[in-house]
Amino acid sequence: MFTLPFPLRDANAGSGEAGDFGDLPEWNLTDLYASDDAPELTRDLEWFEGEATAFAADYQGKLADLSADDLLTTIQRSEKMDNIAGRIMSYAGLRYYQLTTDADRAKFMSDCQERIINASSALVFYSLEFNQIPDEVYKAALAANADLARYKPVLDRRRAMRPYQLSDELETFLHDLGAVGDAWEKLFDETIAGLEFEVEGETFNLEGTTNFMTDPDRGKRKAAAYELARVFGDNIKTFARVHNTLAKEKEIIDRWRKMPSAQTSRHLSNDVEPEVVEALRDAVVAAYPKLSHRYYDLKRKWLGLDVMQVWDRNAPLPIEDPRTVSWDDAQETVMNAYAGFDPRMADIAAPFFSDGWIDAAVKPGKAPGAFAHPTVTNVHPYVMLNYLGKPRDVMTLAHELGHGVHQVLAADQGEMLSSTPLTLAETASVFGEMLTFRAMLDKAETPEQRKVLLAGKVEDMINTVVRQIAFYDFECKLHAARREGELTPDDINAIWMSVQAESLGPAFEYMDGYETFWSYIPHFIHSPFYVYAYAFGDGLVNALYAVYEENPDGFQGKYFDMLKAGGSKHHSDLLAPFGLDASDPKFWDKGLSMISGFIDELEAMEG
Repeated sequence: MFTLPFPLRDANAGSGEAGDFGDLPEWNLTDLYASDDAPELTRDLEWFEGEATAFAADYQGKLADLSADDLLTTIQRSEKMDNIAGRIMSYAGLRYYQLTTDADRAKFMSDCQERIINASSALVFYSLEFNQIPDEVYKAALAANADLARYKPVLDRRRAMRPYQLSDELETFLHDLGAVGDAWEKLFDETIAGLEFEVEGETFNLEGTTNFMTDPDRGKRKAAAYELARVFGDNIKTFARVHNTLAKEKEIIDRWRKMPSAQTSRHLSNDVEPEVVEALRDAVVAAYPKLSHRYYDLKRKWLGLDVMQVWDRNAPLPIEDPRTVSWDDAQETVMNAYAGFDPRMADIAAPFFSDGWIDAAVKPGKAPGAFAHPTVTNVHPYVMLNYLGKPRDVMTLAHELGHGVHQVLAADQGEMLSSTPLTLAETASVFGEMLTFRAMLDKAETPEQRKVLLAGKVEDMINTVVRQIAFYDFECKLHAARREGELTPDDINAIWMSVQAESLGPAFEYMDGYETFWSYIPHFIHSPFYVYAYAFGDGLVNALYAVYEENPDGFQGKYFDMLKAGGSKHHSDLLAPFGLDASDPKFWDKGLSMISGFIDELEAMEG
């Protein structure tokens, strides 16, 4: 409840020094609040604290005896509290991520979070009591009130936690204890934001240094890789302590809840069956040889190398055009691609550029990566980028803008039903990327340009599918090992290397120090097992796009209906109009075959 936004986009190619890309937009957060001391913010905080107390007084111990109409009222009041708390924490969080090194912003965010957590302790009873309502009473209430029945999908997801629910007292204790875990997450954020790297006599942050990993100069890539390894190594004890502590906290909570696995809570929140996730995982791992292994062997030849080093993984091709893309050109490319699919999509995206809904520039202290945060349903989303004019930055813009369009379309569902499970949250973002890629591919004027675009897309898809499933395997192994005892940095390093070697394949050698590169991935800290949602989303969109290519008539209408549904439908219901079924193993092969097909074309270009 009331989670903070965080840049959970996998930033394989980071950012460096800001260049001249034109007039880059910055956030205008006044649609949330005018300032950190705005009277409206103070009013809302006080209202939330008072309403939480009043809500508990009105309903605690009484839910099972309420009428269907009264149950609906509890949901409506709960949604209003979600809205107010979400608005406050969105403002505090977004303001913090603009400048994570600012102590006043960090304190403001912490103070807001503490007040909301303290006040919401009174609300812990609500979901617990709701889950204690007998099934027959619950079903009768849904049948008696159509407005209440509208919430059935999210209520069913909540009730899926019934077997793992603890006593009211223990649930309240765990709720309050959450502030401690949040402090460890903040330690990670502040440590990452404060890291400094020296490359060729200049000092860079993490984003600036990872940006060198895509530099045409192999010497710079190598220097950056060793500098990353050096700094990660110097801080490895801190990173290992954070991982150990948070993994142990999760193990304790899972054990008390009698969760069958460390992944169970994520599968429940994603409203996805474990066997579907395992089918995805198994399909991707089985495809490593025909995807990443095959592609990186091609790239090794293009680069003229006997063996690739890790700093060559995201290297540009020798024929790649080194020019950067201005912000105006990036905007035009994405907007034209969106409009080419459906003008409504471009219309929804337009205010992001004109109304201060995007923060694009690389700035000291700014959080790394990119994200789209939905804020609350009666405001609008905000998109964060670290834009440096690379073609992949254009694709990241298309990705995050897709999230934004999805969030705008789903907002009419209200606070509880607008939020999609992570597995579906990537649907519009990856689709937006695919639209932009296809538009750029159609404009390719030479075989070399086509080759560069195809190779870039394959690399992105490998990073989204192969890399994320390797991340998922890393987390599975990490949490399993942590259940057996404390993990040393060397233990975690060994787990990391086991999945990296398997996923990247025989084209690579691994430098000393690469074993520490697990340490900067924010997903592992902020959202355990999040990462498979990227592969899920990519596979789902590849299958959707294949349907679109095969039969475009009427596709747009069904697609918009899918986005408007938000979290109000299960993935099986959302995919049914397109004739797709994620529980069918062939579904994942359909998505993976698109990547394999691109590699086929690249191989054919070799003659």
